[in-house]
Amino acid sequence: MGKRRPNILTIAGFDPSGGAGLLADIKTFEAYKTLGMAVCSALTVQNDTQFTKTNWVSLEEIKEQLQILQKRFTFKVVKIGLIESFEVLQQIITYLKEMNPGVKIICDPVLKASAGFVFHSEVAQQTLETVLSDLFLLTPNWEEAQQLSGQEDAKTGAKYLSQFCHVYLKGGHNVENPGKDFLLQKDQKEHALNPKKIGVKAKHGSGCVFSSALAAHIALEYPLLKACVRSKEYVTRFLASNEGKLGYHRI
Repeated sequence: MGKRRPNILTIAGFDPSGGAGLLADIKTFEAYKTLGMAVCSALTVQNDTQFTKTNWVSLEEIKEQLQILQKRFTFKVVKIGLIESFEVLQQIITYLKEMNPGVKIICDPVLKASAGFVFHSEVAQQTLETVLSDLFLLTPNWEEAQQLSGQEDAKTGAKYLSQFCHVYLKGGHNVENPGKDFLLQKDQKEHALNPKKIGVKAKHGSGCVFSSALAAHIALEYPLLKACVRSKEYVTRFLASNEGKLGYHRI
């Protein structure tokens, strides 16, 4: 018998192309030999280059999916992706914490699809701060850090957000140093993670893949910085895996 795998859960949208959302999350979890399960938050109409519509799953239906899973499984780590609103996100987090107060929640704040479709343009500051305070880690990209914090400079914005939880600022849109990421810990420690100079190509769902890899490492009990370094290596291999928009998953 092999080693028992840790359970890990994603709450995310369903992307028919499999490049982003819960299918991408599950592929990543499986690559890291964690036992991945998924709760669907939205049914999207998209492929790897075009996004046309979102059909939201109601909060009650999300809770029903969570409730029946919790009857059989305990999740130390939950990754959350596309959610209808920050108010709904707050209620989901409250529900998760009621079921397991020690759960570590990693949130990838999907505000806009890579195809340009905008989900959320305004976030109430009080709701945001309440949500962040219940998270273990937030993984915004450059634009999301600016939008969530209200700061013109993404790094300054990420530092503000890190008052409430750990923040991993993804540098794919870092104009000065493309691919340079930053881990800003809640205790104000800061780490820069530089890109490896290999032939990477933009991929649909790379943000989902990174945050899922990070969630898998946390579930496998890696220290936070090491988890970040290894997850960046994973997503780099994913970006370099082929010439197309849909990457291949492999460790």
